[in-house]
Amino acid sequence: MNIRHTTKGRTVLTAVAITTGLVLTVAGCGGGGDDKDSGKKTSSSSPAKSDGGDDKQGSQSPSAQQVLAEVKSDGLTLAITSANRDEGGFVTVEGTVTNGSGKAWVAADWRGDERELAGNGGSLAGAGLVDQAGKKKYLVLRDTEGRCLCTRFTGGVLSGETTEWFAQFPAPPADTTKVSFQVGSMPPASVEISEGE
Repeated sequence: MNIRHTTKGRTVLTAVAITTGLVLTVAGCGGGGDDKDSGKKTSSSSPAKSDGGDDKQGSQSPSAQQVLAEVKSDGLTLAITSANRDEGGFVTVEGTVTNGSGKAWVAADWRGDERELAGNGGSLAGAGLVDQAGKKKYLVLRDTEGRCLCTRFTGGVLSGETTEWFAQFPAPPADTTKVSFQVGSMPPASVEISEGE
């Protein structure tokens, strides 16, 4: 008898657990008219969260970002998506480069002509920010070993690909809000500096 009561008790407990799970699932799916609003919030915030992950997401995220400036030369398209002044006394410029040249691009002329920059390979080491009003040019920051605080395009960028980049510069005076970004043979791109968070 004890075995029959035990089996019957287990069956009842299992039925209660399944019923409870179904009730909670149905309750979680309910909500009436709020689903439309929450769906809009999710879909509008999804593009902003796609800055990592696989290559497909990475190639789609530049179109979702606001482009502050864009310049083209020799089949390359350089876009600037942010220029933020940080508390540490520097400006971080970020963006994308798209290779539409029909061949692989290694960014050799973007590393600059200075001898100590030779170890940076294909990179943004030769980029500069120009403060027209203050008549000053700011070069990419470097660490103690001469490596730039910027993106290095290891292996280059294949034709048709878009890749993200960044470069850090000393910050111009606080009253300077507009600068020109220039690298290699690309035309200068005028951008506004925003205050970092």
